[in-house]
Amino acid sequence: MTNASVREFKMPDVGEGLTEAEILKWFVQPGDTVTDGQAVCEVETAKAAVELPIPYDGVVRALHFPEGTTVDVGTSIIAVEVAGGAAPAQEEAPAAPAPAAEPEQPAEQPAARQPVLVGYGVATSSTRRRPRKQAQDPAARQAASAVQAELNGHGAAPAAPAVPAAPAAPAAPAQRPLAKPPVRKLAKDLGVDLATVVPTGPDGVVTREDVHAAVAAAQAPQQTAPAAQQAAPAPADRPAAPASYDSGRETRIPVKGVRKATAAAMVGSAFTAPHVTEFVTVDVTRTMKLVEELKQDKEFAGLRVNPLLLIAKALLVAIRRNPDINASWDEAAQEIVVKHYVNLGIAAATPRGLIVPNIKDAHARTLPELAASLGELVSTAREGKTSPSAMQGGTVTITNVGVFGVDTGTPILNPGESAILAVGAIKPQPWVHKGKVKPRQVTTLALSFDHRLVDGELGSKVLADVAAILEQPKRLITWA
Repeated sequence: MTNASVREFKMPDVGEGLTEAEILKWFVQPGDTVTDGQAVCEVETAKAAVELPIPYDGVVRALHFPEGTTVDVGTSIIAVEVAGGAAPAQEEAPAAPAPAAEPEQPAEQPAARQPVLVGYGVATSSTRRRPRKQAQDPAARQAASAVQAELNGHGAAPAAPAVPAAPAAPAAPAQRPLAKPPVRKLAKDLGVDLATVVPTGPDGVVTREDVHAAVAAAQAPQQTAPAAQQAAPAPADRPAAPASYDSGRETRIPVKGVRKATAAAMVGSAFTAPHVTEFVTVDVTRTMKLVEELKQDKEFAGLRVNPLLLIAKALLVAIRRNPDINASWDEAAQEIVVKHYVNLGIAAATPRGLIVPNIKDAHARTLPELAASLGELVSTAREGKTSPSAMQGGTVTITNVGVFGVDTGTPILNPGESAILAVGAIKPQPWVHKGKVKPRQVTTLALSFDHRLVDGELGSKVLADVAAILEQPKRLITWA
């Protein structure tokens, strides 16, 4: 078509500083017609699953990645042919040469890419690859080609011994290997020196596949090398590769998306903030009776009323009475930041892992409003539709482990928060009530807090207030 051109839609940054996303599902196929604003795929980031809308009309010509692939932000994922020939040059194939002046820009400029709105791609100046051919001289490129030839099976030597030759490739010791920021982070996480990786990308750029190939070649040469090379004996100075696992007895699940982000956040929190956990066991019989009464109240008709609602309200009242618990630690400024609002996080177990969306300005909501917000939060999380913004800015969190029949636990702080309340199972237990042992509804609460800014007195007061309200819920009226 003479009046048509192909536009490349790139993976946008759908959160704050995210570097990659996994394509969960394609809604279109090559040959389909798409319109501006139509969702073409669903992707999962480290924060949530979101749908990506296409920002123009046209016909799908190619899907660059299959479902289940993790793609770097700024990488083209779908090609669409649009009418009118109005496609800007910067959205054509990534291999288009950059202006002559661009190689003079600082080497780290790609890292300055600004986050963009969903569906509008990434700014041209931040994603166009500069042809910095000076990164490798002809001798270095020839050495890299020789190593790659051996990796492809053209040489007689096994692939693994050829990898150590790569560090000699750079001509100037001060020149850093070419790689995008997400690839550099991947290499750092995997403990790979980029100088030892053989680049296969355009203009000598190291790709994610190159990093994974280097790891595979170093750790399991017998499993990744071609069949002809597997038969070759391992060098005497290299230990034998580990035996392959029995796929019938083990299942290996890639750590990515929400689960990967949760793991990193929990490790960071556990080893950054000094945790202290306090426990209290409390008779919540009156609270359970109040829950049943509220279910019959016409003001709560159609709303989700359960013990968590009153526990959340009790925590909000305790924070109002002890506002210093609602704070965060600013390491850079060496300051304690006390929040005059409460964004109440509720830990929710979903098929994609644990997420903690929060109710914005929960402190200002009435009990019916809080019930409506809790119901919406839970249903949205179960459907996997929680937005990234809903999981940002939390100040205090509640995790209800009691729904799994667990008595209590020692919860780990959500990063950036000072306290988290764990609620155990509510069940009948023998309890001394009015001088006699009677069966009562009892639960155990656990409050973890950051001991840098919350001392034992403050943490104890908050936990005691929550327990007192749940034991005598009429305090919600007198204390609120």
